[in-house]
Amino acid sequence: MNIGDKMPKFNMLGVDGKMYNNFDFADKYAIAIVFTCNHCPYSIAYWNRIAKLKERYEEDNLALLCINSNDASQFEEDNFENMKKVAKEHSIFPDYYYDESQEIAKSFGANYTPEVFLFNSKRELVYIGAIDDCWDNENNVTRVFLEDAIEYALDGIEVDYPEIKAEGCLIKWKQ
Repeated sequence: MNIGDKMPKFNMLGVDGKMYNNFDFADKYAIAIVFTCNHCPYSIAYWNRIAKLKERYEEDNLALLCINSNDASQFEEDNFENMKKVAKEHSIFPDYYYDESQEIAKSFGANYTPEVFLFNSKRELVYIGAIDDCWDNENNVTRVFLEDAIEYALDGIEVDYPEIKAEGCLIKWKQ
């Protein structure tokens, strides 16, 4: 995807057992989609930060959705049952979704876990990439790329740095 592209349509299974699509989030002012998983050390390092962002911006009408597109046959830790555990453990329940077919990740052009796609109120892509500048130590973060982009999107302002390369594990594609 490129900055300015419209958000692709999706249909996905949530850890609460319900199906969700674009229209379930139509009332949200902005949507941040984080492609992530259960086993990648980069993703694991970000769970607390993701939960904090979700809590911080909930009142501002931001939807923060985590999507696991990994092939669970390659990494059993990424299966749906383990996703339910991770969602509860890291206070992101019910906003963790399973892209078993991997069609959602493909339609977004996602490659890494974690990798963020932020859409404004018009559902235009305004930011793509990294969450911050220090995946392995939250205390050493000096630049909060996603948080800054969220602030801009919620204020209806163009994001200063719309693309920051994501750092993480590659999505485990089906053979």
